[in-house]
Amino acid sequence: MKRILNCLASDFTKMNGKDLKASIEAAEGRTMIAEIVCTATPLYPGLTNAEYAAAFGADMILLNMFNVNAPRIMGLEDVPAENLIRKLKELLGRPVGINLEPVDVHALPAETLQKLPTGRISTADSLKRAKELGVDFICLTGNPQTGVTNNEIMQATATAKTICDDDCMIIAGKMHGAGVKGEAGGTIISEEVVRGFVKAGADVILFPGVGTVPGTTLEKTARLVEAAHQAGALVMTTIGTSQEGADEQTIKQMALYNKMAGADIHHIGDAGYNGIAVPENIMNYSIAIRGRRHTYTRMAASIRR
Repeated sequence: MKRILNCLASDFTKMNGKDLKASIEAAEGRTMIAEIVCTATPLYPGLTNAEYAAAFGADMILLNMFNVNAPRIMGLEDVPAENLIRKLKELLGRPVGINLEPVDVHALPAETLQKLPTGRISTADSLKRAKELGVDFICLTGNPQTGVTNNEIMQATATAKTICDDDCMIIAGKMHGAGVKGEAGGTIISEEVVRGFVKAGADVILFPGVGTVPGTTLEKTARLVEAAHQAGALVMTTIGTSQEGADEQTIKQMALYNKMAGADIHHIGDAGYNGIAVPENIMNYSIAIRGRRHTYTRMAASIRR
């Protein structure tokens, strides 16, 4: 655990995607990632939501709704766009990544779909731009009502691997249906899809966390985790269903189930409050998977250590 604390703090700027993956693997299921909506007004003035998430125990920060063509992070309005990601990493002492969304124009919609700006869609240009901006990892996934499909994620993963190689860690998968028929609930992910993502070049496979979407049982999730591990990838279980705003006991139960299933990274979403999980739930999740010792150390340690 000491290695993950060191590598994901002051030393992380020296790591590439391959090193980051190795550090997460060495932590044995004790890595927390918090997602924030970077365009949302921060919880309180004077800081970014990312800083609040980090202060409550997050090891890594995932920026949602980040537009690579018009970079913006609320709380860092005076920082030039080209330096936003690097400045945030400097403030946090933690790896920072972004979501890019592989929209499938041929997806069969289950609801009215949104039209996304090109800077949020996963394309060769947006991937190159993300790399230029200094992101540590890219998460190829879909927000609600975006029309992101597994097939499109697979193709985007192959493109990302070609462009980023080992410079950025690539995460691939869906937290929920993303507005697509036939890829919701228990049909969001399968062992075949897992192997397809890994073959395309994904370092980490994203699954809905146990108890988040219908059909995500402990047994099924454990089988999917085993398939990913056998194929050489890590696994990130996610709370992308607004349950990041649930009560403490629910969060702890999800945390333990996801750890029992074999998760390497534990993700908590951005909808507890406006653009951020309930901060105490970040801490509660962290305590459940790694205890007070490592959680409090994570919360208290200076980025200069």
